[in-house]
Amino acid sequence: MTRVVVITGDPLGSRMAGPAIRAWNMATELARQGHDVRLISTSAATESSTPSPGISIHIVRAGDDRAMRVHEGWAEAIVMQGYALGQFASLRSTDRMLVCDLYDPLHLELLEQGRDLPGATWALRVDVARDAIVDQVRRADLLLCASERQRLFYVGHLAALGRLNPSTYADDGALDRLLRIVPFGLPETPPQTSEQPVLRGVHPAVPDDAKLLIWGGGVYDWFDPLTLIRAVAAVREREPRVRLLFLGTRHPSVETMGVVRQAYDLAVELGVEGSHVIFNDDWVPYDERGAWLLESDAGVSTHHVHLETTFAFRTRILDYLWSGLPMVVTEGDGFADLVRDEHLGLAVPPHDVDALADALARVLTDSPEVDQWRANVARVREQYAWPTTLAPLVDALAEPHHAADYRPGRRGMGADARARRTAGLGHDARMAVHHLRHGGLRGLAERVRIRREKSS
Repeated sequence: MTRVVVITGDPLGSRMAGPAIRAWNMATELARQGHDVRLISTSAATESSTPSPGISIHIVRAGDDRAMRVHEGWAEAIVMQGYALGQFASLRSTDRMLVCDLYDPLHLELLEQGRDLPGATWALRVDVARDAIVDQVRRADLLLCASERQRLFYVGHLAALGRLNPSTYADDGALDRLLRIVPFGLPETPPQTSEQPVLRGVHPAVPDDAKLLIWGGGVYDWFDPLTLIRAVAAVREREPRVRLLFLGTRHPSVETMGVVRQAYDLAVELGVEGSHVIFNDDWVPYDERGAWLLESDAGVSTHHVHLETTFAFRTRILDYLWSGLPMVVTEGDGFADLVRDEHLGLAVPPHDVDALADALARVLTDSPEVDQWRANVARVREQYAWPTTLAPLVDALAEPHHAADYRPGRRGMGADARARRTAGLGHDARMAVHHLRHGGLRGLAERVRIRREKSS
């Protein structure tokens, strides 16, 4: 049995988003394997956060290193995600096995998420996210990613930071002891139908015989709901029963993005808002989402094609697999390859309204083709059950270990730290001017204090 701390920056409770769901299931599977687990949120946990046996739940506010030191001292291994490494000095210098979960490439995500921000703010947020990723790659004993595409991406990070060196290569030429693929997973048991309908015959715009498409997650700027809404407006001429439901537009821990308003305005303009296109403004509780999915006929996910797309791992696709839904997706990401290769539905070119409308009409028909897609979804689903996807992490924590190039205090792992600091002097100067302008001398002094702590 290993004592493991799992840390997420997201709220834990009934309305969890991706990072918290992943941390929750990591903790659950590790406890099921006999490990003693503490699950920590740096933001919040609600009364509905009922842990499985072997798990205790804690809140440690960002920056409260005295509280975090208690858990760090208890642990034999620490699994963290997001910005936690920069928030707690005890994690940056821990002598416990440090596992950093990079399934969400924050710096790529913020390149898209910050498009509507002022230039200086956008640049700063990307810089902070990049620095968080770099610090994890530099200090971790083990890195986790979600796909083969991501693995190649992070190999580049490791090489640039000097973590591909004689020590780590001699330890394992395949780098599996340093970088492992641990995809996002789904529950082993398929969702169960609720006693009472949640949509059909309940929502005024969703009749019992509706042909229902579901957008199973948040609406963010790197997605393309506008082309989808235009396609649905076109499909209604052929199939008046078509309905598109956006399952949640108000993320529990992410501010609503401008594309939500654009999507709503377009639906109003095309005369489909509230009739053929439905926006659920709340966030469906995690344990209740299965009922919504099971009342749907197909899952949809459309996005723009850019760097974020290339390395993204769309967790909503897993919900479609879980609930047995055939799907229509945009080409360009790893799941589009899966949909095409395993014949789970249709992948269409980006921004092509006609191709998307044809695909939607096709997936909503009662046909042997759609039946075969559903059968293929049921087959592929087994590959993504949480016990299967988390097996590489479970194996690694059976015998906690340091990376081959580990040094006490985690200083100097990889490339020479002094060279990195010298190269970053220009960046530091620009950031100092930014913080002085926006936060005054007090704000600048606080940022200097934080920077000193992070480099210790």
